[in-house]
Amino acid sequence: MKLITNIRHFFEKHGFEVSSRLADRLGMRATSVRLFFIYLSFFTVGLWFGVYLTLAFWLKLKDKIYTKRSSVFDL
Repeated sequence: MKLITNIRHFFEKHGFEVSSRLADRLGMRATSVRLFFIYLSFFTVGLWFGVYLTLAFWLKLKDKIYTKRSSVFDL
């Protein structure tokens, strides 16, 4: 259990350090940088979900337009 706690503290310390160093370089607060990355992750997930829905719509529309007929008498 002690090992897991030490690993967690290591990643928390160095993970937050990335945001802090980037914020220092940009002249911003670290919380603003973290919020930016959180909002960016939600935006990218939502963007790809929108692409998925658009493709599903186009495939459904294509299936309705180009229906395959089994014989000549279906015309």
